Amino acid sequence: MQGVLTGFAVIAVVIGVGYVIGLRGYLGDQGREVLTKLAFHVASPALLFTTLARTDLSLIFSDRLLVTALSTATVAGVFVAAGVLRRWGVGRTTIGALCSSYVNSGNLGIPIAVYVLGDASLVAPVLLFQLIGVTPIALTVLDLTSGEGAKGPLWTRLLTPLRNPIALGSLAGVAVSAAGVKIPAPIMDPLSLIGGMSVPAVLLAFGISLCGSTMPGKGPDRQLVLLSVVLKSVGQPAVAWALAAGVFGLRGAPLLDVVVTSALPAAQNLYTYASTYGVGERLARDSILVSTVLSVPVLVVVAALLG
Repeated sequence: MQGVLTGFAVIAVVIGVGYVIGLRGYLGDQGREVLTKLAFHVASPALLFTTLARTDLSLIFSDRLLVTALSTATVAGVFVAAGVLRRWGVGRTTIGALCSSYVNSGNLGIPIAVYVLGDASLVAPVLLFQLIGVTPIALTVLDLTSGEGAKGPLWTRLLTPLRNPIALGSLAGVAVSAAGVKIPAPIMDPLSLIGGMSVPAVLLAFGISLCGSTMPGKGPDRQLVLLSVVLKSVGQPAVAWALAAGVFGLRGAPLLDVVVTSALPAAQNLYTYASTYGVGERLARDSILVSTVLSVPVLVVVAALLG
């Protein structure tokens, strides 16, 4: 219980600071855009590289990872199917699918893993799966369907993942970890310092985006927000529980671990992706906000039933 409340309190305070910054205009009209670009092009790639370069990749091979991958694919697939049927467009459907399945395993998952599950390393498989598998695929789709990525000859479009800073940072970190290379401190320390700006920048930009906005769930993206929130807050943890208990036979602490991580809300960095590509920004913002609020009672119930 304490871990859930602590993790959410930290996020709420930083988002609140961002809201005040936007309300008072301290960063001017371009403040949110600057923070978003800083996070996407500089800080987040540095954070992903330093995180993955120091991580034991053997952690990803486990039953828990399979549960995470299957539950992610299931709820994302439901949203994609709805997007195709309703013709929501590739960009908005991609953002909605991410909001339905991409959990906040970093700045919220880590403190909750420490206080609720008792081990921060338990979020590592989820973090690695999202960084190595989900993020490059989703951003490649966005690159190929919006902006300059949708133009040009086929061979340049096939190389799109190699031009994305988030994907490059992740892949470089994996390569360093797999090779067993130890990066010297004079190189790693500045990257760690820069990477430390990522989460605050994302949360502050998210807070600024709330200024002058209408209540969540209104406007043209209402159906998309509702579907993504239901899938994220209820669908994904339910699917994870069914797979973990019914298919893989997990019980006790392992079962609690996978259900808690699946019940985490949509990650704030999804708003950065939406803002960077100029697609589904309101969908991402509202889905993240509502799923974050709803995840508090969901996590409390999960901890009470399975803990």
